[in-house]
Amino acid sequence: MSGAAAFAAVLPAGAPRAANGVAEAIAAFTGGAVPRDGGVRIEAPELADNGGAVPVRVEAEGARRIALFADGNPNPGVARFAFGTLTPPAATIRIRLAQSQNVIAVAEIADGSFARAVRQIAVTVGGCG
Repeated sequence: MSGAAAFAAVLPAGAPRAANGVAEAIAAFTGGAVPRDGGVRIEAPELADNGGAVPVRVEAEGARRIALFADGNPNPGVARFAFGTLTPPAATIRIRLAQSQNVIAVAEIADGSFARAVRQIAVTVGGCG
């Protein structure tokens, strides 16, 4: 894989949780650093008719990695993306949401700091089960 490629790891629904909740999952991703608000952009619908395939686009200027979390899912970790030096730090994915909830994007910026954004998504039909 070249340095310009992006990598996405979508976490399977049955995978063991690395943490006991969204706060712990975020802390595991950041190594305990507290992300600042802002600097990350999430594009997603405010209302999703089907929680089984919710389109989400995320980007953060200067990001090395971005992780997505869903605070109402049984497993809060949704996806992780890593970007090479020549890859624009943006990704698009369809995610499953069990219910109406917040989707949180946390980005590791090239300087080692972390930034985050939160998007509330209302789900009419849950997609996890």
